[in-house]
Amino acid sequence: MNNSQPTITLTRAANRAALTLACGLALAFALSACGGGGSAARGPGVAPDSRARVAPNPTDQWTLVPAAEVGMDATVLASGVSTLGAESVHGLASMLVTRHGKPVLEQYWNGYDKDTLHDLRSATKSITSLMMGVAIDQHLVGGVTDTLASHLGTLYPNAPAYRLGLTLADMLTMRNGLDCDDWIDSSPGNESKMYMQDDWVKFYLNLAAVTAPGATTRYCTGNPVALGRVISQATKKPIPVFANESLFAPLNIQSAKWASFDNGAQTDTGGHIQMRPRDMMKLGQLVLNKGSWNGQQLVSGAWIDESTSLHTRFEIDGARNGYGYLWWRGVENVNGKSYGIIFANGNGGQYIVVVPELDMVVVFTGENYNSNKANLPFELLDSYILAAVK
Repeated sequence: MNNSQPTITLTRAANRAALTLACGLALAFALSACGGGGSAARGPGVAPDSRARVAPNPTDQWTLVPAAEVGMDATVLASGVSTLGAESVHGLASMLVTRHGKPVLEQYWNGYDKDTLHDLRSATKSITSLMMGVAIDQHLVGGVTDTLASHLGTLYPNAPAYRLGLTLADMLTMRNGLDCDDWIDSSPGNESKMYMQDDWVKFYLNLAAVTAPGATTRYCTGNPVALGRVISQATKKPIPVFANESLFAPLNIQSAKWASFDNGAQTDTGGHIQMRPRDMMKLGQLVLNKGSWNGQQLVSGAWIDESTSLHTRFEIDGARNGYGYLWWRGVENVNGKSYGIIFANGNGGQYIVVVPELDMVVVFTGENYNSNKANLPFELLDSYILAAVK
């Protein structure tokens, strides 16, 4: 993307065939439930179809280049758009592709455009990971071996969650040992129950332990929510301020909107940030660039490597069940080749996908909430985007 962003949008192919892409089922359904509001609850009251439009960013420098310029087949790439069929069927909102830092595809559907914000749901968690890296780089947080109690003990004294020495690493890898599983409705820590409370951090800290920290991987949105409080406490700044100073302003992200809870006193770092897909692309490019942007090291390369490395796996089928520090890991098999991917994932089909081996970033947004169709972007990724690489 040349560390920049796109002003030209690809026209839609005139001939739309019926939707032929099959969606993976078991893994797709599990991942579709990840989302900061992945259940019926809308959490902090952000409607998933809000379609908030913002003023154009006057400093956008994103200009599409021919696919051949970055070693991709234009016909194969365009087929990924033309095969989709009716918008009401596929439910996608956007698809953007860059390779070698240059944008080659930007497509919108269902009333969205380049200046429409989209609710990222749990893809927000990966932004929280980046912020934790900055806080550690700045020595405001000691490291991932810090205990949660060392940061929040004075704010929430004697909380049950402290009793087993829960560390930031346990939380970043979804291995907190607490009775919290967003994929099980009856779980005491399920996000839908958390959203009913005023102070979500207090709710999280009062959860009982069911295993030793680090023993079992359970998807729990309370983890990044509490990590957000750690970051704000350590930096002595509200999350939106710290995020803007350390990440968004240098990346020229001007219109991101965080959601809040606790009567507006705290920021939802587990989901629901709203952002333009072009700005999501910048975050992916930052990861691809090992934390560097326009010659400035926003996050250390060491943190990018550590946070996106495989630390654990969820007990779900498929090749995309790996997990780092609030980043997912997977493997795509295309035309006899395997490509490792790093991705942020939000309910409904919100994805920032980084393919380091191909120097590529792909962004999708969608409205397929709690649906197997949330896996459709990976079908497009494999069949038309990765397959277009010559």
